[in-house]
Amino acid sequence: MDLTLIRHLPTEWNKKTWLQGRRDIDLAPVTEEFAKKIKQNKELLKNEAFDLVLASTLKRTHQTAHLYGYYPETEGLLDELDFGPFEGVPKSKLINEYGDKWIENPKDLVLGESLKNLEARIDLFLKKYKDYHHVLVFGHGSWIRGLVSYVNDGDINNMNKIIVENNQCMTLEV
Repeated sequence: MDLTLIRHLPTEWNKKTWLQGRRDIDLAPVTEEFAKKIKQNKELLKNEAFDLVLASTLKRTHQTAHLYGYYPETEGLLDELDFGPFEGVPKSKLINEYGDKWIENPKDLVLGESLKNLEARIDLFLKKYKDYHHVLVFGHGSWIRGLVSYVNDGDINNMNKIIVENNQCMTLEV
């Protein structure tokens, strides 16, 4: 299966480096820079035939998909990690509290959701959609980083060593 992944466009919270998690936040107004990047990504995707287009239950992924001209099916397994008490605060507070553990061994953390549960959702997603040839996913930073780590390394422990920018588009062969 080929998975093409697009992280949602930025929200005002992204601009402030605040963790959003399960908070259902609208996108920020699309800047000229992001409009240009959407156009570039659409050009790359124009000849792709997707069997399925999916987005999380959170509106920022659907809003991003609509800007790309897609109307995705909703899939709860794609929801962002629940950051619990760290939602709505700068990411630096999470880093200050968990430091190396966030970078080197996040799988043992429990925030609003355990990261083991995030890994289980990724595994379930891969099993559920394994019979599709090419799937387009509009998703979230932690979920996408977790998926990349899981596919490349067999677990999510390297997810926080990976950078996925807002509106970044990538394709993984799974």
